[in-house]
Amino acid sequence: MSQAVVLKVPEPSGDCRLDIFVSSSVGDMSRSRAQHMIERGLVLVDSSVAARPSLKLRPGQEITVLPAEPEPSELTHWDFPLSVTYEDDDILVVDKPAGMPVHPGHGHWGDTLANALLARWPEVREVGQTLRPGIVHRLDADTSGLIVIARTGRAHAELSRQFAERLVEKTYLALVIGSPRLAEAVIDAPIARGPGHRKKMAIVATGRPSTTHYCVRRRFKRSSLLQVAPRTGRTHQIRVHLHSIGHPVIGDALYGTADPALGRHFLHASALAFAHPAGGRRIELASPLPGDLAGYIEREPCLGGAADSG
Repeated sequence: MSQAVVLKVPEPSGDCRLDIFVSSSVGDMSRSRAQHMIERGLVLVDSSVAARPSLKLRPGQEITVLPAEPEPSELTHWDFPLSVTYEDDDILVVDKPAGMPVHPGHGHWGDTLANALLARWPEVREVGQTLRPGIVHRLDADTSGLIVIARTGRAHAELSRQFAERLVEKTYLALVIGSPRLAEAVIDAPIARGPGHRKKMAIVATGRPSTTHYCVRRRFKRSSLLQVAPRTGRTHQIRVHLHSIGHPVIGDALYGTADPALGRHFLHASALAFAHPAGGRRIELASPLPGDLAGYIEREPCLGGAADSG
């Protein structure tokens, strides 16, 4: 598809799901492909970015399907020195650097974690999806920290099940603007694609249920260091939820304000715990703050002492 396709929802298609309507109306488009394009923000409903594939349509609505940048049919190898936290015959845990996308996408087809994995562990090419070999979860490109990779089909299936059933414990460190009133709280707010913005997520009443727990680790004069545990795994979840309570992540250009002194958002996947996919023994791993984040926080004016628990 080289140009935008504009469709009108006819009377008989009222109450039809968006992904089904798009796949049945655009030639050679599968339902999974339609869902992928909707999730990438390439489908508009009455000129606004569609919130989700399951959106129910009304007769007379205008659907615009934007052209997508062609994706490669297979991955290329990229010889990049990855930092490996854990490795065995079934899984890898990599400490991903900031600035590296997890898998290919717009503007990044050869310099992603997926490309680097193939260069060092070529067997993962046969595990999972073609452009996401071995990958069972993701981190935003500018989020650093721990990510687990499956080396076998069995490990991929089992880890995917654990993520789907919310059995994997993920912990992040985030430096946010301001000082949350509550030292510990749960943010429970549904998330969907933000209306009118292809890349931005938002709190939307009809979005997918999303829950994030946080506790304040330390308060500074202008910021606070939070330990954050997302209980669901929505796109940009931590960033959207913290922004929604008035404390966006420092350096987050999409949901707050960019910080030239940092050059990325202050969010790090600091710990990961799960059952090993072969045998079930518990794996607990941790990653210290990388140098750029550690150096930044050292320059923050400090109030002194750890946060109280009240």
